[in-house]
Amino acid sequence: MALVRQRAAQGSNATEIEKKIKRGNALRQGSAWRWSRGSVALLLGALSLCGAAVWLYVTSLDSEVTETLVSRSELVSPQPRVYAVECSEDYENYKRYPGCTPQKCGRAVTDSVVTREEAQALRRLAERGLALAGSDGGASILDLHSGALSMGKQFVNIYRYFGDQIKDVFTQEDFQLYRDVRERIQAVIAETFDLDPAMVYLTKPTFFSRINSTAAKTQHDEYWHPHIDKVTYGSFDYTSLLYLSDYGSDFTGGRFIFMDQNGNRTVEPRAGRVSFFTSGSENLHRVERVTWGTRYAITVSFTCDPAHAISDPALP
Repeated sequence: MALVRQRAAQGSNATEIEKKIKRGNALRQGSAWRWSRGSVALLLGALSLCGAAVWLYVTSLDSEVTETLVSRSELVSPQPRVYAVECSEDYENYKRYPGCTPQKCGRAVTDSVVTREEAQALRRLAERGLALAGSDGGASILDLHSGALSMGKQFVNIYRYFGDQIKDVFTQEDFQLYRDVRERIQAVIAETFDLDPAMVYLTKPTFFSRINSTAAKTQHDEYWHPHIDKVTYGSFDYTSLLYLSDYGSDFTGGRFIFMDQNGNRTVEPRAGRVSFFTSGSENLHRVERVTWGTRYAITVSFTCDPAHAISDPALP
C-alpha cells in the first residue's frame, strides 16, 4: 500500500526531537518485562521515576499545537489511513529479516478490522479478569500470555494464583476471539507495510490495560512518559493498540500522542479502532494522563525475530 510522505522538520525542530528522544530513552532504558519465580516486573506503556523537571516537561507538551490525525467521531473504513515517516536508524542495530524488518516506516489507523461488538466483548473479558485484582494506582494490566495481573503494588500470575477458578472467569470463546482479533491485526500490519505475513511474529509484552485517574502509587502506574518501543523492548518492530472504549464518553484524557519534530499528533480512541506503527524512534510517543473515566485497550506487539515469538494464550 502506498504511504503518503510527511515533510521532515528542519533546524531547531530537529534539535528539539533529539531532546525528546533522549528524555524518553532515559526514562525507559533498562526497563524490561520479565517473569520469574516469585515476582513479575512489568512495564505498562512508559515506566520510570518522574522528577519535578520531567513533570514540567511533560505537562508543557500539552500546550503545544496538536494535530488530530483521527478523531473519535470519524470512521476510518474500509482502508486504513496511513501516514509515512522516515525510518530511524534503530533497526540497523539489530539483525535484519528480509520481508519483515521495516523498509517503509509510518503509522496507520483503521476502524474496519475489529467491530465495536467484538471490542465490547473483549472489554468484558478484561473487566472480568481485572475485577480479580488491579493496581492500587491508576494503571492495571492483564497479560493472558504470561498470566501477569496487577495486584496492589505488585503482580501475580493469574493462572497460578486463582487456579481452577479461572475457568469461571474466562471461556474458550473468549480466547478464540482474542486469537481471531490478533490474527486480523497482524494481517493488516503485514498488508499495510508490504510484509511477508509468515515473517511477522507475535511478541511480548502483549496485554490488556485499564487506566483511570487514580494517582500513581508505584512507577508501574506511570504510563504517560515519552518512549520508543524499539529502544525499550528491542524485539519490537511493529506496535499496535486496539481500543476498547471511547474517548470523550467513557473517559477523557488518555489520547495517544506521536511526538514529531514539528509538533504533536494524536489519535483519539474509539472502541474497535486499531492504531499501529513501526516501533523505532520515528514514532516517539506517549499517552496523556486520563482525567476522568476508564480507558481500556489492548497492546499487541510484533517482532521479525522468531527467537522472540510467543504463542497465543490458552486456558490451562
